[in-house]
Amino acid sequence: MKMWSGRFRQPPDSDFERWQRSFDFDRRLLTHELAASSAHARALANAGILSSSELISILQGLERIAEQAAVSPAFLEDSEAEDVHHFVEKNLVHLIGDTGYKLHSGRSRNEQIATDLRLYVRVCIDQLRAELAECLDALVEGAQRAGNAAMPAYTHLQRAEPVLMSHWLLAYVEMFIRDADRLVDCRKRLNFCPLGSGAVAGTTLPLDRRAMAIDLGFDAPTLNSIDATGDRDFVLEFVNALSMVGLHLSRWAEEMILFSSQEFDFVRLPEAYSTGSSAMPQKKNPDLLELTRGKAARIIGAATALAVTLKGLPLAYNKDLQETQEPLFDAAETVLALIPLVTNWMKAVEFNLDRMREAAQSGFMNAWAAATYLVQRGVPFRLAHEQVGKAVQLCLEKSCELQDLSVQELRQLNPLFDEDFYSCLDLTSVLALHDVPGGTAPGQVQRAVADAKRRIEFIREEAHAHA
Repeated sequence: MKMWSGRFRQPPDSDFERWQRSFDFDRRLLTHELAASSAHARALANAGILSSSELISILQGLERIAEQAAVSPAFLEDSEAEDVHHFVEKNLVHLIGDTGYKLHSGRSRNEQIATDLRLYVRVCIDQLRAELAECLDALVEGAQRAGNAAMPAYTHLQRAEPVLMSHWLLAYVEMFIRDADRLVDCRKRLNFCPLGSGAVAGTTLPLDRRAMAIDLGFDAPTLNSIDATGDRDFVLEFVNALSMVGLHLSRWAEEMILFSSQEFDFVRLPEAYSTGSSAMPQKKNPDLLELTRGKAARIIGAATALAVTLKGLPLAYNKDLQETQEPLFDAAETVLALIPLVTNWMKAVEFNLDRMREAAQSGFMNAWAAATYLVQRGVPFRLAHEQVGKAVQLCLEKSCELQDLSVQELRQLNPLFDEDFYSCLDLTSVLALHDVPGGTAPGQVQRAVADAKRRIEFIREEAHAHA
């Protein structure tokens, strides 16, 4: 029996009926549908709509549906169910008889799907934050293993200044911590319960909406039934947050791809996450990294699809909202599958520390330190900048580095240059010069590692508290 067939004289066109079904994808929401239905059943009993025996029968029936779904994937292969709500009602009636039809008293599928999706997104956020904590741990562990190993930092993809390799990895830690924070912000805004909103105007029965909200772990009921049934802001906000995760993963992947090329030779690709060429025997290709970069486009595309779907909808529920589910599911499942792979890649990767250190000591990356030497002797920075720039030009003509110029050559540019100039140009001194919070000086980076570990542990504890 359709949940809406009474008003119609003829059945729907068979092709249309198959085409408009959503059960093939919204079956993912079964666990949440059963939880929300149980909360609604308890509210019906408290309002005197269900007897105690009817409530027990319904709750036991819902539990049996959950058990069957857990042990038999074939149970979910239902060609008749229009959506997850119809599937539950149909099976509940099959198990307990017509009492199952009472469960739909005072509610609408409009509020059901709004509730199920909030529960789904909430669980995804908690899982993602736990996975991000593991990924962040892998990055911090890599930073700790690197110790005081140095590498070039780049601007405009040109060598800029030397930094600690640990400082470089901590840059990604900051990105992913922001992603985790965005997810928890999204969770706070979505954690309100639509149950009791009815189709659009609110339920027609005296149900305790606050009790249902508490039952499902929500902070409170939603405040407006029209908004509650038509709102998918939380879906768009969540997938936008996922697109930021994907964007950061893509930037990470791109840099690892570049650094693993023979031209850089900073990164040695782990074989367990690489493949070869069917034609060129020597190849080791960065497949995990390239697919990570590609998946980001897919996630961003899902966010765009959601925004375009929602932008022209009048209040409240419209069937168009069914089209918000597949982009949501695809984006969430893509990121949930991807992050553990990235975590394990980071645990397996090896870095060519000798090559990185060698690269950090050439290409005039100590030029700012040279200018700072003059600034500390009273030279205005703009003049110091120009004079060191002329020294660099002289080095290019002589095919040497700044430390290879003689004091006499340097004094032709500024008489303040002296023998102590050379000690400020070595790698250790250049790194130590950036001794400010957020800088690459070893002491600052050690403090940053400790702070990152503290923040990661907070993310983990908060995620587990919601699990």
